[in-house]
Amino acid sequence: MKMKFISILILALVLMSFGLPKNIQKKVDKEIVKTFGIETFNFTEVKIAKSISKDLPSKFEENNLFKIEADNKLLGYAYLSQAPSKTALFDYLVLLDKDLIVLKSKVLMYREEYGGEIGSTRWLKQFIGKKGGDQLKHGDNIMAISGATISVRSMTNAMNDLLKSIQLLQSQNIL
Repeated sequence: MKMKFISILILALVLMSFGLPKNIQKKVDKEIVKTFGIETFNFTEVKIAKSISKDLPSKFEENNLFKIEADNKLLGYAYLSQAPSKTALFDYLVLLDKDLIVLKSKVLMYREEYGGEIGSTRWLKQFIGKKGGDQLKHGDNIMAISGATISVRSMTNAMNDLLKSIQLLQSQNIL
């Protein structure tokens, strides 16, 4: 009896370790519904082979690149990752259309007392319309935010890495 309970507990823990954390998944779902104007969709992980992902500027690990489909039709992609702020990491989401053009970026969870202004819709709008090959530069085509310099640079670098990675994945017909 005790062994059966332990087996079930281990199985439950293993199954819970897959997928996004519930609080993050809820935020992602909300953004997809709002951005794509749909209520029902399929959200499936896109796996990038380690032999390819090791050469990309962005991290492509488990549970951070997803295909968004509705009625068996590709709508776009969702990319989730983390970037460093002054002393912690923040979680962010980038939604791309089927042509891999940025539709929306969103800071999902910011863990610092200062610098959270990078989560403002107004500041994040700068990334809309960007695509593989575009170059972003803090203070040039990306606005600075007083008191959030580290986070601004970090998000700008993360977006540059993602855009370069998307360009490489497109050129290899992976996306």
